[in-house]
Amino acid sequence: MAPDFKAPNPEGKLVSLNESLGKVTLIDFWASWCPPCRTANPKLVALFNEFHSKGFNIISVSLDKEADKWKNAIAKDKLTWTQVSNLKEMEDPIAVQYGIELIPTTFLLDSSGRIIGIDLPHEEMKAKIKALLGTK
Repeated sequence: MAPDFKAPNPEGKLVSLNESLGKVTLIDFWASWCPPCRTANPKLVALFNEFHSKGFNIISVSLDKEADKWKNAIAKDKLTWTQVSNLKEMEDPIAVQYGIELIPTTFLLDSSGRIIGIDLPHEEMKAKIKALLGTK
C-alpha cells in the first residue's frame, strides 16, 4: 500500500494522498529544474486528459526549492491536476518516505491505494490504467 502523505499545494492548502484515493492514481515525483521531468510532462497531460473523466487522477510531488519556479513550471506545462510540495528538494519528507533517489519517479496505484507499478514505461502505464479502469 502507498503510504499516505500531506503537503501544501501551490495555494498553501494541505492536501493528502488519501483524498485522491477511490480513483486510479499516479503519484509523480518531479521538479521544475529536472529536464527529464519536464520532457515527461506532456505525456502525463495526455494521460490525464484521456482518463481523468473515467476515474484516473494524478498527484504530483515537486522536489523544488523555489515556489515561483515550481508554480511557473505548473502553468507553463499545463499541469491541471493536484500539485504539492514542501519546497525541500530531495530532503522532502515525502521523497524520503518513498525512497526517491532520482526523478522523475512515478507510482501507479489502484483505487484502494495499492502500488501496481513503479516507473512504468508510458505505453505499459497507459495499458495498466486502461485495465484498472475497465476501459478498452
